[in-house]
Amino acid sequence: MKISFEFVVSFAVFFWLGFCTGWCQEDDTRWWRGNLHTHSLWSDGNDFPEMIAKWYLDHGYHFLALTDHNVLSQGQRWMDLSTIEERGGGVAMEKYRSAFGQNWVETREKPNSVKGERQVRLKPLNEFREKLEAPGKFLLIEGEEISDRSQEVPVHLNATNLSAMISPMGAATVPEAINNNLRAAEEQARQNGEPILVHLNHPNFGWAVTAEELAGVTNERFFEVYNGHPSVNHLGDETRPGVEKMWDIVNTIRLDQFKAKPMFGLATDDSHNYHGRPGSHTGRGWVMVRTEKLDPRSLIEAMNQGDFYSSSGIELQSIHFDQQRNTLSLKIKSQAGATYSTQFIGTKSNYARRSVVQLDSKSNPIRATRVYSKDVGAVLATSTSLEPSYQLIGDELFVRAVVTSSRDHADPSFPGQKEQAWSQPFGWKTIVR
Repeated sequence: MKISFEFVVSFAVFFWLGFCTGWCQEDDTRWWRGNLHTHSLWSDGNDFPEMIAKWYLDHGYHFLALTDHNVLSQGQRWMDLSTIEERGGGVAMEKYRSAFGQNWVETREKPNSVKGERQVRLKPLNEFREKLEAPGKFLLIEGEEISDRSQEVPVHLNATNLSAMISPMGAATVPEAINNNLRAAEEQARQNGEPILVHLNHPNFGWAVTAEELAGVTNERFFEVYNGHPSVNHLGDETRPGVEKMWDIVNTIRLDQFKAKPMFGLATDDSHNYHGRPGSHTGRGWVMVRTEKLDPRSLIEAMNQGDFYSSSGIELQSIHFDQQRNTLSLKIKSQAGATYSTQFIGTKSNYARRSVVQLDSKSNPIRATRVYSKDVGAVLATSTSLEPSYQLIGDELFVRAVVTSSRDHADPSFPGQKEQAWSQPFGWKTIVR
């Protein structure tokens, strides 16, 4: 039998397209690595913003949002040299001069100083971004941690891609405070014609936000499933669930009760400490966003579509949800000597809906996430393959994947931490109104 050249070419194209349906990234998209929660001397961090940005650039990141508390890195700002040295362990200025040169560092005598005290000028983003940014390689994004309070607890949200600071809006209740700040960001985005991504920070910090409260604010689509600060109660305690369990409760309530879109999970550093001191450090958690271009609009649009995953050390080559086969599949990039376990976690539509109020040690009700059945956020399947997959059978409200490595985290924020990666929830689109 004679096979024509045209047949061979057609078959090859057909095979390649079929293969790519499952695994290839669409068009010219690629994964971009970034951190969306970072603090500097502009608020309560202990290093200069350009020093921090240089660290992320030097360590293979593609984008970074500077998100200081209730301030943007804009305009004139001078800081006492003594404060900088105290925060930075006496090495911040030496490292700053070494990295950027003496001519870059601006100092002056403090106005009205009796003892000749010195001050250092903090450079705004528009002055140092050209030293670090490169098209298609590294991007700096203006952001803010909107640090609000309500019901005597901290309510913090990060707004990424701002042009002007958003003052904390406040409210009588936590959900109202979240909504008010979210609406302020949406209004700025509408006026400027530029997208803004708002995510809720560390919900267990100060035990600020319950899963039920977060579920009810259906316009908020993003929160931190992992925050690298050691004081955010990531694992919960005897009366409150860890952040991952909160995520599953939120999405179960949203999809089952409100028929609303689920919440997506980010991993962030929340970095404050850059000179070897204990605290929140760089490189603990990040997001990997899949898009063609490295610019704020493309990144935010991709994240709004859920086209990203979060990591504290594991790299995924691909994540694919096959709508026709109803199958969630991953490819894990293996590290030497490591093994991997992937759990597919979700809630089925026939889950036990009863929940009870959480009580303290004296049997008094407390403001905390209610206690739910084990059906909520249940482990539906486990795989040790480097190419794990899960086929939905149709009764799941959602399914997400969490991959855990046998390797310890290089700089853990809580005891026993392993490297992990989190997909976004899938299989929910037929439920949402």
